[in-house]
Amino acid sequence: MTQPQTQAVRRAVSYTKGDIVLFRVPERFWLGQSGHTFIGRVERSWLHPDTCKVHYDLTELSDNRLRAGIDPDYMRLLPPADAMRDIDTAPLSEPETGAMAPAAVAWLRQQLTQDARPARRT
Repeated sequence: MTQPQTQAVRRAVSYTKGDIVLFRVPERFWLGQSGHTFIGRVERSWLHPDTCKVHYDLTELSDNRLRAGIDPDYMRLLPPADAMRDIDTAPLSEPETGAMAPAAVAWLRQQLTQDARPARRT
């Protein structure tokens, strides 16, 4: 009789400088402590000499703090498409903006204001 697998198999993912990722501090998470998850920006990658595994240095975006030696098993990419979905799917033909996130409305208004300005003559 075979044992059921309890963990999903994940492909190895590599991250590039500038990627926005979600990171979890596993010790804090498993101990039920707060402050175990944050959003960071990838600054660099390097090969850990003891494990021969790639690790990452991140900037924690909430306080601009450097986090070094992050194991990629506890990182997930936050895709740009997900962050921009509300703008990409905005109901531009309808005057009702209540269905859009406030950030999307602000961005669209800014774009409309810039597009409506008359060209300057020099």
